[in-house]
Amino acid sequence: MKKMLLVYVCCICMTVLSACGSSDKKTTADGLQEVTLVLDWYPNAVHSFIYAAEEKGYFKEEGIHLNIQYPQNVTDPLTLTAAGKATVGIYYQQDIVRARANEGIPVKSIGPIVREPLNHIIVLDKEKTIQSPKDLEGKTIGYAGSDLSEAYVQSMVKADGGDPKKVTMQDVGFDLVPALITNKVDALSGALINHEVPVMEEKGFPTRTFNPADYGVPNYYELLFVSGDKTIEENPELLKAFLRASEKGYAYMKKHPQQALEILMAKQDEANFPLSSKVEKKSLQILMATMEQKGNKFLSDDANAWQKQIEWMSKQHMITTKPQPNDLFVELMK
Repeated sequence: MKKMLLVYVCCICMTVLSACGSSDKKTTADGLQEVTLVLDWYPNAVHSFIYAAEEKGYFKEEGIHLNIQYPQNVTDPLTLTAAGKATVGIYYQQDIVRARANEGIPVKSIGPIVREPLNHIIVLDKEKTIQSPKDLEGKTIGYAGSDLSEAYVQSMVKADGGDPKKVTMQDVGFDLVPALITNKVDALSGALINHEVPVMEEKGFPTRTFNPADYGVPNYYELLFVSGDKTIEENPELLKAFLRASEKGYAYMKKHPQQALEILMAKQDEANFPLSSKVEKKSLQILMATMEQKGNKFLSDDANAWQKQIEWMSKQHMITTKPQPNDLFVELMK
């Protein structure tokens, strides 16, 4: 589950989006409407509710034949849905803001999946000199080259009373876990509390983490369902049916987490992203606390959450214009 937060969309891509977008309905021989879902990564715990819904027939109950695709390119969930080549994708809130503000990509969120950051600053528990972000002064932070990770660190250190200029950022690519456990860096940014943390714990390296939302970064949705503007306009009932089936899968996962994990494990891509049942069990426990909160049910949205991201990203000089929240999301399940 590698999170790449930079969205690079060139002019050629925009030409493709305008030329070949299509949201025409397709039906199978048994009368089901085809829905193509592009995941953010290979199957892992965060997708358990989707596979549970598929296994239990909830999509069929809603008249849907679901095709699940893995991304061939990190931007596939965004660009393919914008082009009408996929019905739904799973993507990241800040990247939706940037895609719309900077590139005019015609895509919106149709429902948050994970309602708070999973990308925390992570330190090994044995590192007693780092008790909060301000203690990162004079330390080296490993990250995967994302400007968002840099912005998180700078905002968190500053909010905690430290000097971000005294923190060294080191691009370690995707060797995040090895870099930390071999002491090449003192902390990580860009690693996820539901994946890298349980992976390190399984290896015998307990950790502590610092949530960006506790230190100067407005709380954000880590993952969302997205769809293209044309699909939202022309096929809203199909998207509602997809979301209803997803809600049923989520309800099943909440009631039967072990069974949902067993379904996931059977669907894993062992060749490219083999899963550890112990890691995924811990990951699901972490995720369950982030997918639904008091007063905010699964897939519900809030314009204020988008406005806060717009303002913060503008201050970080990540967006060139300020889109309106209703340009970025739509609530189909009101």
